[in-house]
Amino acid sequence: MKKNIVLFVLFIFPIFAYLFFATGVNSFMTLPTVTKSIPDVGHWKSLSGDPVTLNNRITVLGFTGKDILRNKGNCFNLNQKIYNKNREFKDFQFVMIAPEGTQDDAKQILKGLSELTDVSKWIFVFAPTNEIQEYYSKLKLKGKLNADFGTSYVYIVDKKRNLRGRKDKDEYKEGYDTFSPSDLYNEMTDDVKVILAEYRLALKRNNANRQI
Repeated sequence: MKKNIVLFVLFIFPIFAYLFFATGVNSFMTLPTVTKSIPDVGHWKSLSGDPVTLNNRITVLGFTGKDILRNKGNCFNLNQKIYNKNREFKDFQFVMIAPEGTQDDAKQILKGLSELTDVSKWIFVFAPTNEIQEYYSKLKLKGKLNADFGTSYVYIVDKKRNLRGRKDKDEYKEGYDTFSPSDLYNEMTDDVKVILAEYRLALKRNNANRQI
């Protein structure tokens, strides 16, 4: 019994304390699920040619639309506010779904970002626009893609491919507007902290159980 108490104090309690003090405006101890088990993206080709999956990854998922370069400021906002702060987390990645034919534009975006940071976890995958629209519809969101098959919003997806956000009687938030630095700095920064802490807690709990 005493050993269990010691393990709780050493491993579990610090994570709860982190969640309490680090989550700012978000009152959730875990981030609610907006849509369960969204489809994977492994059937689409990535810019590097390497296989891509949402399985067992914490993913920031985005839809660039046809005019990637016009919206490059959104990518830089996202990079500075979210990516740079969390890219050291082992299973964290950014996946941007882009229309086929925009590969050169995506390369320009990555080249610009690479001057600021390591872009190894920035991943672009390419698909026909009809497949992008069909995939987005399966996310079952209130928001819509624009005429270029993109959106300024990005979404948090957990390791089981559940799309996570804020979903209760007082607040609903399924995505985060990359056009708004304040949206990224406040709500999204906060919610990414929650989901990363959630997995750190699970890891700590598993390690503690092995020691019992």
